[in-house]
Amino acid sequence: MNSLLRKVMPALFLALLIVGISGAAAVAQETDDQAKIDIYKRFVDNRVPNPTMAYQAARDYLQKYQKDKDQYTDYLQKWVVLYERDDRKNQLPGLIKQKNFAEAFKVGQRILTDEPDYLRAQIDLAYAGYQAATTKNDTYNAEALGYAKKAIASIEGGKAPTEWAPFKGKEDTLAYLYRSVGYLTLKTSPEQAIEPLLSAARLESDLKKNPYLYVLLAGAYEAGPYKTLSASYQKDFANKPETPESKAALEKLSVLIDRMIDAYARAVASAAGDPSAEQSKKDWMVPLTNYYKFRHEGSEAGLPEFIAAAMQKPLPPKP
Repeated sequence: MNSLLRKVMPALFLALLIVGISGAAAVAQETDDQAKIDIYKRFVDNRVPNPTMAYQAARDYLQKYQKDKDQYTDYLQKWVVLYERDDRKNQLPGLIKQKNFAEAFKVGQRILTDEPDYLRAQIDLAYAGYQAATTKNDTYNAEALGYAKKAIASIEGGKAPTEWAPFKGKEDTLAYLYRSVGYLTLKTSPEQAIEPLLSAARLESDLKKNPYLYVLLAGAYEAGPYKTLSASYQKDFANKPETPESKAALEKLSVLIDRMIDAYARAVASAAGDPSAEQSKKDWMVPLTNYYKFRHEGSEAGLPEFIAAAMQKPLPPKP
């Protein structure tokens, strides 16, 4: 904790340290209350080797001598504030790891109330919201989405968190943040999920070879622009003579179908050799085959080769 305090507030930390070092002896000189001396000494003795015990001593002192308005209570109050801020930052990753999302968001909100631009908490809460959403808990979607977007803007603006872990670095962190934005947007605004999912897939990270990312992308195309254009086409042109307008509409649909074919092919290709994804791979082959046949006059010819080459091709942009 002390190293972080030195980084965050060097001047204040130094002032507090000076008071703390001299404080125990000064208290002994200024009072004959042995309990007061003992509590303060317990704080000073433990401040560096055992900050948790020092924190409890500080709380005991402030509770018992809260009416004192001197340099010692002032020092301890400031030290407690800094300790609690740092302690919340230390707690947050553990709460997320335990999937205690309710407490994680409470602690995270306190951190960001004190430090609105604290990037590490924004990243952590964005990922926590994504994890919660994957368990069908959408309580934190809006908050997590906001944190993810702020974190992306900060990182792309040149800022870096105190540490990149648990991610591998800048690109890995951005990929997971973009995936979170896409996932958290997919249910309510699938078309808006496409660009962040594409961004996640373009970055050099572990997600680049994650089949489920491409399934999300296919789903975003399917539930978003394809669904809208398909419904419009059925309403305006189905079972009617071909016109320039119907031909143009069909071409737009075909482009979207090609995007879905590409995404499903990447998912299947990325899942190759992963026994845990074997059933999912079979499930993904169903829409992939259907869309591919639609675009190739009912034939599956060339599909295995298309899948094999999928990950070697550049990711096509949103039409």
